[in-house]
Amino acid sequence: MFRLEDGFQIDWGQLLGIVLEYGLKIIVLIIGLLIVYPLGKKIISKTLNRAQNNQKLSAARIQTLEKLLLNIFSYVIIFLFVVMFFGIIEQPIGPLLAGAGVVGLAIGFGAQGLVSDIVTGFFILLERQIDVGDYITVASYDGIVEEIGLRTTQIRGFDGTLHFIPNREINSVSNHSRGNMRALVDIGVSYDENIDQALGILNNVCNQFQKDERFIDGPNVIGVQEFGTTQIVLRIIGKTVNNEQWGAERDIRKAILEAFDEHDIKIPHLQNVYIQK
Repeated sequence: MFRLEDGFQIDWGQLLGIVLEYGLKIIVLIIGLLIVYPLGKKIISKTLNRAQNNQKLSAARIQTLEKLLLNIFSYVIIFLFVVMFFGIIEQPIGPLLAGAGVVGLAIGFGAQGLVSDIVTGFFILLERQIDVGDYITVASYDGIVEEIGLRTTQIRGFDGTLHFIPNREINSVSNHSRGNMRALVDIGVSYDENIDQALGILNNVCNQFQKDERFIDGPNVIGVQEFGTTQIVLRIIGKTVNNEQWGAERDIRKAILEAFDEHDIKIPHLQNVYIQK
């Protein structure tokens, strides 16, 4: 026993016993949660995979629900840890919750945004506006949806930036991943060129791509689209598998450039003319 000058005494044996008792219980709690968390994640994944096979849900929908359920599961685990921790140290949680209620009332007006996030996120999932893996435009951002949470939606931009968008800011969504997409290619030729010859070359290029598995319909030459200041714009349109339109457009442009070079058809470009006096 250690005695201080003011008469305060410390029973080191009792203190050690308390530390060991509570410490062991807390360690067991942490180990239990470390076991339960990955086990719960595995159960969620297996349950959703079984539901996908039985109810024929899309892979994107399953991935969306999986990320959401894991998000909710994490919050539940944290809540249980806090409750059980206070139970171990024999601290009544009722007064703490009452105090938290007073504090919560004080900051309630500031939490309106959080409630709005959760409600909006719920309706986004209920109405199936977006799924993980969809290419969307929302809140001035566009990219691929990586996660839909209760509070935020994560969108990965094409430059690699990950955008965290509060659900309450999702007022309107443009989903580019629902149904088939359109590949559109505009190509300009000079007014000096033979337009019928250029259209014939474009038709040959389109015929080469009509066997491409990315195309569901076409591509086809639409014809003259626009009269520009230095060129005549010709247009090609085809219907493609979702998210394949960009690659298909790039390949068509390359094939057109090679075919025009072969037939000596010039694509107009801006030229700078310098006059020296």
